[in-house]
Amino acid sequence: MTRVDFYTIKSDQPQARLTTACRLIHKAFGLGHRVHVHTGAPGLSRQLDELLWTFRDDAFIPHEINPQDTDMPVSIGHDRVPPTARDLLLNLAETVPQGYEGFARVAEIVNEDPVVKQAGRDRFRYYREHGCDLHHHPLG
Repeated sequence: MTRVDFYTIKSDQPQARLTTACRLIHKAFGLGHRVHVHTGAPGLSRQLDELLWTFRDDAFIPHEINPQDTDMPVSIGHDRVPPTARDLLLNLAETVPQGYEGFARVAEIVNEDPVVKQAGRDRFRYYREHGCDLHHHPLG
């Protein structure tokens, strides 16, 4: 059974959602987890890629968009979930990506933007209907 963690933030700004994603990626990478971030859009993949290089002066997170190297600790993609094994799927897309079941954990970040919030509710319902182990973490 896949564990799905929903992180809710009290902001409607897209940048706050991406910064939260960077923090989660940084923590997971620091714990030795292999992470895939599914963005659902090429522009969002590029934004996250750029932010991962700059969000902390003391952080280095090896990552790449659609990496050719399957050993890359953090991968970012917008089309599909990679077939290689990963520990954590961080989903920033509006829908549940196919292949999420291959991950031990899924992280979802939902903010106060009405579109993001409604899509998050839809994903929560989907995961619940599919028997996932759901958890909620409100962030300040």
